Amino acid sequence: MVKFNGINHLAMVTGDMDSTIRFWRDLLGMRLVAGLGRIGYRHYFFQLSETDLVAFFEWSDVKPVPEKDHGKPVKGPFIFDHVSFGVETEEELWELKDKLEAAGFEVSDVIDHGFIHSIYSFDPNGIPIEFSVNVPGRDIRRNPTMVDAAPSTVTLEGSEPIPDKWPVVKTPTPKTMRKAYPGAGSELFHGTRKNE
Repeated sequence: MVKFNGINHLAMVTGDMDSTIRFWRDLLGMRLVAGLGRIGYRHYFFQLSETDLVAFFEWSDVKPVPEKDHGKPVKGPFIFDHVSFGVETEEELWELKDKLEAAGFEVSDVIDHGFIHSIYSFDPNGIPIEFSVNVPGRDIRRNPTMVDAAPSTVTLEGSEPIPDKWPVVKTPTPKTMRKAYPGAGSELFHGTRKNE
């Protein structure tokens, strides 16, 4: 079974990379660790943790989205509600709340969800963001907890992956056929891409 080690990067979009850098790097304190681009296109990466990154594409015709309350149901095509970033301590959660408010961003009260305490806000692009700290002794990763009055049949199968629910790989890619092709970002380390 594949063991995941975090979110390598979460890719979002902005029409204004400068205000995005000011927010994510200068206000939140995430290092800007990589950037690539050309006229009309940028892709920048901010370090969230030792293993996780937040990335933004800058496309000139993108406008900030209208703010939608976190978790408020919508209708029609939709793909993303909000993203929550973990912090280590309750003190850091309050520090972020104060920093965001001082910078003129609306921030919710601190909300007690039982296993996490959270604040909610929006970045300059209208992206709904949450910051959460784990409540000591209530780690749902170690002790999964379901309180659903009407769980589906699939939910009742439990928290552990069930391997026989998908087809088994019958013909893995041979090592001699495995090749990584240059893509966006390879120019940071290998020079110009072949397709340019």
